[in-house]
Amino acid sequence: MNQTKYIFVTGGVTSSLGKGIIAASLAKLLQARGYRTTIQKFDPYINVDPGTLNPYEHGECYVTDDGAETDLDLGHYERFLNVPTSQANNVTTGRIYLSVIEKERRGEFLGKTVQVVPHITNEIKDRMQLLGNSGDYDIVITEIGGTVGDIESLPYIESVRQLVWELGEHNGIVIHLTLVPYLAAAGELKTKPTQHSVKTLMESGIKADILVCRTEHEISEELRNKLALFCNVKREAVIQSIDASTIYEVPNLMLEEGLDVVALKKLDLPKKAAPDLKNWNTFLRRLKNPKHTVNIGLVGKYVEMQDCYKSILEAFIHAGATNETKVNVISIHSEHIDATNIHDKFSGLDGILVAPGFGERGIEGKIAAVQYARENKVPFFGICLGMQMAIIEYSRNILGYADANSTEMNEHTAHPVVNLMEEQKTVTDKGGTMRLGAWKCDIKKDSLAYKIYGKETISERHRHRYEYNSNYVAQLQNAGLIASGVNPDTGLVEIIEIENHPFFIGVQYHPEYKSTVANPHPIFVNFVAAAVQAKKK
Repeated sequence: MNQTKYIFVTGGVTSSLGKGIIAASLAKLLQARGYRTTIQKFDPYINVDPGTLNPYEHGECYVTDDGAETDLDLGHYERFLNVPTSQANNVTTGRIYLSVIEKERRGEFLGKTVQVVPHITNEIKDRMQLLGNSGDYDIVITEIGGTVGDIESLPYIESVRQLVWELGEHNGIVIHLTLVPYLAAAGELKTKPTQHSVKTLMESGIKADILVCRTEHEISEELRNKLALFCNVKREAVIQSIDASTIYEVPNLMLEEGLDVVALKKLDLPKKAAPDLKNWNTFLRRLKNPKHTVNIGLVGKYVEMQDCYKSILEAFIHAGATNETKVNVISIHSEHIDATNIHDKFSGLDGILVAPGFGERGIEGKIAAVQYARENKVPFFGICLGMQMAIIEYSRNILGYADANSTEMNEHTAHPVVNLMEEQKTVTDKGGTMRLGAWKCDIKKDSLAYKIYGKETISERHRHRYEYNSNYVAQLQNAGLIASGVNPDTGLVEIIEIENHPFFIGVQYHPEYKSTVANPHPIFVNFVAAAVQAKKK
């Protein structure tokens, strides 16, 4: 192939229809046919990245190997494609405007009046083609955040219009995702919202090439013909996207609907071989036919919104399928844990994961959860803040430092067993200034961590400002809290564990970010396996 082809995915009627899943599913099918495919997300909000957004508003902040704080949809892209994303795969309005304003200040537009068209749209188009121009991909899928008609999305829609025109016939197509709602009172599906959405898109100068219709009920042939006629698309390009029991079924559903075949036809590309989904379907079969069931307590402070821990929940799905085990994740709010109810909340659990987070809210509940897991020999896994809580719990209850704490929670503690990283002490800006991205870790042999990974050096993704205080490592090690993983460049402890316990591990990094369908993360796999063994006893 000489020229990279582009697919743009827009949404209408309502948000949260699943543009990211449709984009990832189509990318999976194209990849399975032998095309080098990647996906990028363009978000219309003015934050430069999601790193400073409240998890309740935006869900989790996903982190790439190169240290980009990105939208959680990039997690779906990686989980489906098993290909790392980067800074270039997620762009926000804030980043676009920041770049244009910086260029204006440098005098790159000297004498020109800087405007949305052409300067903002040119910047957007440049970013949209960045991955395509690298020569690494045959097809680039671009998901446009928000819904058509949103004020903040207009520059992106205009950029797509220009780019499709500039690329020429068969080089750029638009997939529009809409909702076909079912009205119970009338007992029928309604196409009018989709018609209006397509009309709004056409008012911006864009004709949808393919229509993907989210629905709770089967769309009849009659309705498909109606949608094709009134939305000005080919009948074969009306694709049904019906509710599925798991997002991992969607590629097969899209294969049945012929989404990939229609897209390739419109891009004037050969179908090549039928998609090779053998490994994918093996995963699905194991996921749907578990031999065991375990209950894992997810102890966190954002549990009201599942998207806050999206990568963790998906990693449990991958690990569960590997172990042929259904993992029931039971959300436990750390603010609601105390001595009077902890046994009731935790008594039916086969494993406890203490989740990452920021700030002092709910901290004592997390520490109590660690203590319960340690004393009752319940398999334990602590991630980032969860590892730090394990350090504090051990310091308080084994070393006897009753006021041991993190300086994030108490700057005046006499025993700051967790404190602010040295390079963070001069940082004033909050956005993109944490320790981010992939860092190496050397693992001690004859440790649980080595048994899990099977190698002495690993690379994992980070997102934190606070660290295990080096001044306390030796004391805690002598008391039985083993530092089994250390960063070779900084000397910072990355992994802790204890002996004489079925499974007890804490990690400073975020292993959930690297778990995919093709490569479930080994810590999650081993944690679920330990929970299965604990239940058998």
